[in-house]
Amino acid sequence: MKSEKDWWGRRLVDSLAARRDNPQGRGALADLRRALQRPPGEDANVFRYVVPHLPGERGWTETAAFLVASLFAAHPDAGGSGDIGAAFRRLADKTNSESVERRFIALLNADAQDLAPHLRQAVSLLKANAVPVDWEQLLKDLLAWDHPDGYVRRNWARGFWGWVAKDVEAEGKPTDQPASAAA
Repeated sequence: MKSEKDWWGRRLVDSLAARRDNPQGRGALADLRRALQRPPGEDANVFRYVVPHLPGERGWTETAAFLVASLFAAHPDAGGSGDIGAAFRRLADKTNSESVERRFIALLNADAQDLAPHLRQAVSLLKANAVPVDWEQLLKDLLAWDHPDGYVRRNWARGFWGWVAKDVEAEGKPTDQPASAAA
């Protein structure tokens, strides 16, 4: 079994981060951003940045890789952690906007074939509010989006609405509260 560092998704994200961190990589990121105007994987200008990292699988695996690469180029800020649900929780805490929850619910309701435009809007919103994305986690989640038990959507929901441990209270006992109450 290959180690986590050998996973093709990590190599893809690392190659994108290297382009972000290198002034000569700006052209690649511009190509990847332009690819967002077309369905994922249909702009031949970005094949050279994504295809070398792809595994042998075709279909949704390739689509997810092209989508994540283009979304990365639109919001390449480093420092994302957790899933999109956690990123939207940080966004909601930062903006106090009810529309964040509505957009998040629309994202959760999206089928795989409708996910690209919802993710483009989501990433645009996260970028506008300086909330970074964990791109490797997003790719893992997209690869499992249509899993029959829907665990990715439930994980995202937990990231947004789930229970988190609140800071220790005055008497020193931890208390669990919903994420929205802990803010």
